Amino acid sequence: MTLNKQTVNEYMDAFRISDHKRILACLTDNIIWEMPGIYQHVGKEAFDKEIENENFIGSPTIQIIKLVEENNIVIAEGAVQGNMKNGNILDAVFCDVFEMENGKIKKLTSYLMSRNASLKFE
Repeated sequence: MTLNKQTVNEYMDAFRISDHKRILACLTDNIIWEMPGIYQHVGKEAFDKEIENENFIGSPTIQIIKLVEENNIVIAEGAVQGNMKNGNILDAVFCDVFEMENGKIKKLTSYLMSRNASLKFE
């Protein structure tokens, strides 16, 4: 397994248990995390605040379906479930595009689609 894929796997493993220190260790200092149309966070401090989003309780369940790499891009396709503070349950599929630099994540673009269409993030 390549260093880039190892980093993405470590990132996902750490995210499953909301381990901020391990997650942040996978990132460059100038990390950009973008969910198009929802948010863009720049830097580790902003990224850290989003790890445990205020709308959710506990850590998410994450399943990786595909992990593909070309050059310094790793794409992870998967599913995620989580409990929301408003009582709803997030049940979604995702495609995360990781742009890598020296074995660390320098940009993450997350595409997320809810499998329960009536879910509101309020």
